[in-house]
Amino acid sequence: MHTDRDKPTKNSGPLSGMKVVELAHIMAGPACGLLLADMGADVIKVEKTGSGDDSRRFLPPDIQGESAAYMMMNRNKRGIALDLKQTDGKRVLKKLLENADVVIENYRHDTMARLGLDYDTLRTLNPGLIYCEISGFGRTGPYRERGGFDLIAQGMSGLMSVTGEGPDRPPVKAGPPITDITAGILAAMGVSAAYASKLQTGLGQRVDTSLFEAGITHTFWQSAIGFATGVAPQPLGSAHPLNAPYQAIATLDGWVNLGAANQANWERMLKVIDATHLNEDERFASNAARMQHRSELVAELETRFRQRKTEQWVSLLNQAGIPAGPILDILQMHQDPQTIAREMVVDVEHPRAGTVKSLGTPVKFHGTPGCIHRAAPLLGQHSREVLLEAGFTDEDIEGFVAGGAVQTA
Repeated sequence: MHTDRDKPTKNSGPLSGMKVVELAHIMAGPACGLLLADMGADVIKVEKTGSGDDSRRFLPPDIQGESAAYMMMNRNKRGIALDLKQTDGKRVLKKLLENADVVIENYRHDTMARLGLDYDTLRTLNPGLIYCEISGFGRTGPYRERGGFDLIAQGMSGLMSVTGEGPDRPPVKAGPPITDITAGILAAMGVSAAYASKLQTGLGQRVDTSLFEAGITHTFWQSAIGFATGVAPQPLGSAHPLNAPYQAIATLDGWVNLGAANQANWERMLKVIDATHLNEDERFASNAARMQHRSELVAELETRFRQRKTEQWVSLLNQAGIPAGPILDILQMHQDPQTIAREMVVDVEHPRAGTVKSLGTPVKFHGTPGCIHRAAPLLGQHSREVLLEAGFTDEDIEGFVAGGAVQTA
């Protein structure tokens, strides 16, 4: 475990030296930028003048008037504000893109082309540019012109058909915007792979992913079942489509998630709950039998698990080497000792909101550690700094600000 002395004072992660221009808003694109920034990239977030990223208006909740949602998704980035409808706004952006490694955009399909910022135009300006596009359905295919939202993608990717308590209940989506977040993760993976290629060839390329494909990616098991059987899997609550018991089981005071799916763990669990006789029951003798008689299995287990509290069961099961855990709410998760030990809740100093909490970076690099060293920017906070770095003069910048093409904090 790192000590405070080990923590870097600035981001020296493995992508240090990568320059990213983020033309993205709300979640999927900003999630990609956030992950790249956490790994050391210099991410310059470009927002529209006046109102900025739409998530700035996701209120409540707020901290000292600053949107909690915006601050969560945009830490570690520098922010500038440009009016891309103005010639000077486009001029500034193209200047930034001349020596950028990556541009991220998650607009509708024709927005960048209308602005004169499509891939074919920008690669002429910068052949090494990695052009990352995140959309609802991808840039090809019959749905390429459709707008995309997480709810729609969860439904069309099959996720909502296998989420919920059972086939006769109303459809349920995953609580978090899972396709938005996963699309951001896939985009960051794609950008990192394209960057590795660029370091060898000097050339950039398009990287194209979508919320739809992000949702499909989560259906590996269910798609395997569908391919093999020709039958569409149905919702199973917390249960697993291929193994049992692997689900939430009711206890005296709540629930325990139980991972006793393979035969060795099943037999160890029976000893812990003092029910070794169930191993002689033909209904439960193998995983295939347990899957066939899952409802009877759960009834048998719950008669025993309801005799103790969740905490007691978790302790006993883990001592026996059986994967098990409680169901924590979000605040309990924040306070869990493993969350704290893995630095997944961190404090960041914001210029207006003061000390705010954020989620930590989920990938630890022990040789080139990244860090969260910068709070989400105020609208236009770094406009002057970034433009000076790009070669514009103070006089240029004053003219841009006076004309409304650039906004400073």
